[in-house]
Amino acid sequence: MTEGYYRWEDEHLYLRLRVQPRASRDGVGDVLGDRLKIQLTAPPVDGKANEHLIRFMARSFGVKRSAVRITAGETGRDKTLRISAPGRLPAAFPTLAPPR
Repeated sequence: MTEGYYRWEDEHLYLRLRVQPRASRDGVGDVLGDRLKIQLTAPPVDGKANEHLIRFMARSFGVKRSAVRITAGETGRDKTLRISAPGRLPAAFPTLAPPR
């Protein structure tokens, strides 16, 4: 199933994100075309924003950090994440639907 910013492949959830580092708070923003905006307080230096993103998403979806991988865009703001077997689907993520 594809809904713009996410898709399911078996038990893996892929998210297309636009990351805003150095935000005033961590949070989920609006859907921007085919990406979901994620705000992070971490700076985009030495991989700190990427590590913070992985921790934030693991907490949000109820999985271990090892279940969250950046599959594309490691050095840019546009990223694709894979979350293996999410434990929950947070309400903060608009229109996110479980696989059928």
